[in-house]
Amino acid sequence: MRSEYCGALNTKYIDQTVTLCGWVHRRRDHGGVIFIDLRDRDGIVQVVFDSDSEENFALADKVRSEYVLQVTGKVRARDAATVNANMLTGEIEVYGTDLTILNSSEIPPFPLNEHGTVGEDVRLKYRYLDLRRQEMQNNLRIRSKVTTAIRNYLDDNGFLDIETPILTRATPEGARDYLVPSRTHENKFFALPQSPQLFKQLLMVSGFDRYYQIAKCFRDEDLRADRQPEFTQIDIETSFMSKEEIMSIAEGMVKSLFVQHMDVALDEFPRIPYVEAIAKYGSDKPDLRIPLELVDIKDLLTDVEFKVFSGPANDPKGRIAALKIDDGNEKLTRKQIDDYTAFVGIYGAKGLAYIKVNDTSDLEDGLQSPIVKFLPNEVRGAILQRVGAENGDLIFFGADKATIVSESLGALRCKLGEDLDLYTCEWAPLWVVDFPMFEEAEKGWTSLHHPFTSPSCTPEELNANPGKALSVAYDMVLNGTELGGGSVRIHDPKMQQTVFEILNIGKAEQREKFGFLLDALQHGAPPHGGLAFGLDRLIMLMTDSDSIRDVIAFPKTQTAACVMTDAPGDVDLKQLRELNIRLRGNKQDG
Repeated sequence: MRSEYCGALNTKYIDQTVTLCGWVHRRRDHGGVIFIDLRDRDGIVQVVFDSDSEENFALADKVRSEYVLQVTGKVRARDAATVNANMLTGEIEVYGTDLTILNSSEIPPFPLNEHGTVGEDVRLKYRYLDLRRQEMQNNLRIRSKVTTAIRNYLDDNGFLDIETPILTRATPEGARDYLVPSRTHENKFFALPQSPQLFKQLLMVSGFDRYYQIAKCFRDEDLRADRQPEFTQIDIETSFMSKEEIMSIAEGMVKSLFVQHMDVALDEFPRIPYVEAIAKYGSDKPDLRIPLELVDIKDLLTDVEFKVFSGPANDPKGRIAALKIDDGNEKLTRKQIDDYTAFVGIYGAKGLAYIKVNDTSDLEDGLQSPIVKFLPNEVRGAILQRVGAENGDLIFFGADKATIVSESLGALRCKLGEDLDLYTCEWAPLWVVDFPMFEEAEKGWTSLHHPFTSPSCTPEELNANPGKALSVAYDMVLNGTELGGGSVRIHDPKMQQTVFEILNIGKAEQREKFGFLLDALQHGAPPHGGLAFGLDRLIMLMTDSDSIRDVIAFPKTQTAACVMTDAPGDVDLKQLRELNIRLRGNKQDG
């Protein structure tokens, strides 16, 4: 039906006759001449109809926005005065010689020919229209190209694309499973996979030493800008490769994607230990474009009478940290400081103390703050020296439990970086390594990653001091977003048993949940490891989108619903009976 895409036309096509198909982006009637901007997935081209062709001109007069057209015409150069430098096809236009209206359209619920402030609920309800917008077309085109490039890169490096099951059993990972009732197995349920983790480990035992999959994963969890109930994961697993070799493969893949699709050569990825990341940046996914760093001052405040500081200073689980903003006195108003105080409250902080440094040589009157009066001069001087304060600087303080201080000041650091445009570069990749193996919970220990992550010590050392053990795990971070992460896995049954015991997972629970994996480890499991990337997050960063919903064709809302198809929806009672399910409070179900 067509010979070319609209957006592909340029000056090389001048004097050629082409046939185009697409949607009416905009129609303009200039008396005896009608201009139609015709749009398809590759772009927009201007088509001209004049009154010399009465039949075509009459049809062109009928078309409206989003009508579907087939147009045949001759490509010609625009007059110099009418060249549109903002369009890729702006140097040419098509003189229409034949027009067919393939379909009409109702008036769209929102304009597609301009970037308006349309509510996301409306965009998602009419997603098939929203996807016609050039921004969305570009995002999904990039997604397709990046996915192809990933496959090519991994294929070239000896990886095999192997599919793993979608219907599996419930797993004890961090988020809730989506459960699927079984009609043929009464009162039993499948689960949709949160990741292919166990299956890809079994593939390593099976001898497929380099596996990958562009996998659909599902988590029934609360949503944020970078979360969806169903998402796409670039899943990788290898055997007989060290941590450094696995990281090198992954780093090479991301670097190649940025060169191919963004013409960006990423710098080397520094490796930052988890403890250092939390200490300096308050986060295990730090944005290194921002030069601000947290500075610990807990030791300077153990003897002050000010309980806001002395309490955390003398609490083994407390933390007091300072965040210095160069020339902050001029950059931030009192209202902004109040706004930032409210902001850190989101993360559990009870307040946000600050000191305005007017004169470092005058510890009595050169510091402006409600808290200065509670601090002896020697403490004031020690703080200024510790953070490297100069005249005009502003210092924020966090004092509370260590987790609250790290999270609140870490988030404040990122917000200041954005609000004050403190970014020192466009892209800042890194690896965060040396994660703790476990973290404390109310009833013992829980895995920081998952229970199949290998520790960097022996089973005896792990059992003797689980709180000090580090894992052989690694997360790739870009501009403050975790792109993906992974670990070397446990392949030794003795080590796996030790980890289960520390996590208080008894023998019966082990057999019930992981029996097939434990059996596999007894049959010559090789050393193996891998990682997984969030494809949606990666494309979000590469397209500079605000949310992963803008790089997914048909995403869910913040409430995990599809407003376009009205899912989730009701199910017929007959079908529920076949599944042996009764809805609570449903009087119709006998």
